[in-house]
Amino acid sequence: MNLWLRNFILLILMLAASGLALALRPTQKIADQGPAIDLETIIPQTFGDWHVEQQNSVQIVDPRQKEMIDRIYTQTLSRTYMNSRGYRVMLSIAYGDDQRDSMQMHYPEVCYPAQGFLLEGKEAGNMATGSGSIPVTRILTSLGQRNEPVTYWTIVGDRVFQGGLQKKLAEMRYGMTGKIPDGMLIRVSSIDGQTANAYDIQTQFADQMLHALEPEYRRKLNGNARIN
Repeated sequence: MNLWLRNFILLILMLAASGLALALRPTQKIADQGPAIDLETIIPQTFGDWHVEQQNSVQIVDPRQKEMIDRIYTQTLSRTYMNSRGYRVMLSIAYGDDQRDSMQMHYPEVCYPAQGFLLEGKEAGNMATGSGSIPVTRILTSLGQRNEPVTYWTIVGDRVFQGGLQKKLAEMRYGMTGKIPDGMLIRVSSIDGQTANAYDIQTQFADQMLHALEPEYRRKLNGNARIN
């Protein structure tokens, strides 16, 4: 094969690869197809045994972390709820309508240490709720005398995932169909020296919150969790 023919074939292959990449580039946002997401509206301020505590300062927010989160996510919601026994749970939800590589989620095991917390433990598990079993990650953090167990789960499109590999595979599956997935991170935490007690109450809180949602939003927040 002479040099001219080889270069011509290489050029054709490069153009074909470029055209294929362009054709497969996702352009359709899932967020534009489902129910509109307005976190302030869809998450009730009162549900079950819980109500929003209007004046509360237990959440620590680093301005630099907030600036980063505002860049990554389309919407964020931060509230502190209290039950009839005076127990407080902090809820944080971050939603992004474009969950591709350029818009990566900001995970609690990263943002807590960035604010000075110690990360003392991390484990994957399943949270049993009346809306289904949800794969979650639990971390234990501390800052001085403040012990803050955290439960969180992450959603890409319509499924919960655990770990970066699962997230990447989900993004690829959507990309192959020309769709851009949205993403959500739901975090529940409490200041409690008894870690097991904190996780139990956080599960109760999440269960009651999901139960109070409209069905289409419940499916969104639980990632179409399987019913046991």
